[in-house]
Amino acid sequence: MPKLVLEHSNDNVIDIFTRKPLSDLSNNRIIRVAAELDGLEILYSNSENPDKLFSVKVLAWGLKVSGEVVGLVPWLDKLVACDEINDPLNGQWQGYYDQGVDQLFFNAPLHKVVELETAADYYDYQCDSDEEIIQEIPDSIGTHAVLSEDSFHSITLKEVVSWQLLSNGEINAMIINEEKVESTPVLPGDNCLYPAESCDSFRYFFQHNIANKIKSQDPDAMAAISMLDDG
Repeated sequence: MPKLVLEHSNDNVIDIFTRKPLSDLSNNRIIRVAAELDGLEILYSNSENPDKLFSVKVLAWGLKVSGEVVGLVPWLDKLVACDEINDPLNGQWQGYYDQGVDQLFFNAPLHKVVELETAADYYDYQCDSDEEIIQEIPDSIGTHAVLSEDSFHSITLKEVVSWQLLSNGEINAMIINEEKVESTPVLPGDNCLYPAESCDSFRYFFQHNIANKIKSQDPDAMAAISMLDDG
């Protein structure tokens, strides 16, 4: 990836795409993930609905090089840290939420921090390239990838089977190539899986509730889809 060197210090090496110091990007790299299995969510607000809070299920927790542990959610067209969500309506993260006990909190649960730190110590990989597979975890929240080749005049919904963490910190959503399926059910690591992000027609991730409304031709969902246009 091209870099613009301003001075010799690493803190002054700026990535021309993100405009962030290279040292910051390195510290933010995810080195280990743990699936969220207890239904924890994030709450966020946006400027269009100042009196409302919206929820999204946390997919997983990620350990950064810096040691910070953050929740991860499929957001628009990528998997992002919960506190970095960027909503088109000026959305803002408001915290993590445990619906079972009606509790709002702002740091990763201690048991997930311990799980990630212990696993990272145990699996201390030495990788020869930036794209070696470190982990692959199943999708447990019903994420769907939306594909469209004609500016949303027609769409294809594909269930995300798993998420693949690479040694460079990238996390890809793995979907099924139906022509390569040899056995079912398709499980994480199957040879028929490929990254949704590698498709030119990939547009967004949808939560399962939205995807199901689209599948059932819900009028409100279809109206919302008709307003999408990737330009």
